[in-house]
Amino acid sequence: MLQAINDALSIALESNEKSILFGEDVGHFGGVFRATSGLQAKFGRDRCFNTPLTEQGIAGFANGLASNGMVAIAEIQFADYIFPAIDQIVNETAKFRYRSGNEFNVGGVTFRTPYGGGIAGGHYHSQSPEAYFTQTAGLKVVVPRNAYQAKGLLLASIRDKNPVIFFEPKRLYRANIAEVPDEDYEIELGKAEVVRQGTDITLLAWGAQMEIIENAADMAAKKGISCEIIDLRTLAPWDAETVATSVKKTGRLLINHEAPLTGGFAGEISATIQEECFLHLESPIARVCGLDTPYPLIHEKEYMPDALKTFEAIKATVNF
Repeated sequence: MLQAINDALSIALESNEKSILFGEDVGHFGGVFRATSGLQAKFGRDRCFNTPLTEQGIAGFANGLASNGMVAIAEIQFADYIFPAIDQIVNETAKFRYRSGNEFNVGGVTFRTPYGGGIAGGHYHSQSPEAYFTQTAGLKVVVPRNAYQAKGLLLASIRDKNPVIFFEPKRLYRANIAEVPDEDYEIELGKAEVVRQGTDITLLAWGAQMEIIENAADMAAKKGISCEIIDLRTLAPWDAETVATSVKKTGRLLINHEAPLTGGFAGEISATIQEECFLHLESPIARVCGLDTPYPLIHEKEYMPDALKTFEAIKATVNF
């Protein structure tokens, strides 16, 4: 996945001379995870460079560049550190076009940021804050599940005419290996993907949790339970139509995400699907999520909504 992201960034910089990549340590060092390795040497210090350690400054700088027609690709080193930039992202980036009556925009902004746990990073390097931004009109929120998606969705995000926050599941950076085309390609934003057909229950997730629900579905299959699996991919705007179509077929829905249960995006999905599919539901919509606690370093395994928890929830939902 790291190589796929690096390749996407290289293509974005090469195909549009207005593209600029910046963030903490992204230059010669190549980023803390090496996602930008070699890009400064290839494109020069004017187009790939380090910033001071100020996330609000990075976001404000990105807004300024984009408002002048540049394509700003800004890295927030960890998603946990995006919070100091919320003022710029929520009050400026998201509302720039709206408050100017479509006279001006910062649609050329893409914020890349690694999110999630699984690397023993503790509570300052493991959070999943995607739900904070899904309520903000004017932003798109995108999460890839594998290397192929990472390249196609990132290129689509960078070229989208709206500001995008691109959450990268860091525990998959080196763990996810796949064949990825060398050429330039995009994956459409706002469209979920039905990964596996099934008849008994719909499983929905995004990012690194896709592997978890696939493993849980394999466990369920051994018990004769047929799971339909959907990767949401884009959380804002999210593809309610694809999810509702699946739930009307299976009659059941389980949503898995790593972020805490309370206020997590699963709640929004549940409310919408309940409205759309009420007469088709055979059981309550299930949510398997992180705990309502700070991310606990020594209890990381207990915190994670893993395959076993998901499998138990599948059985409970089907047998309701």
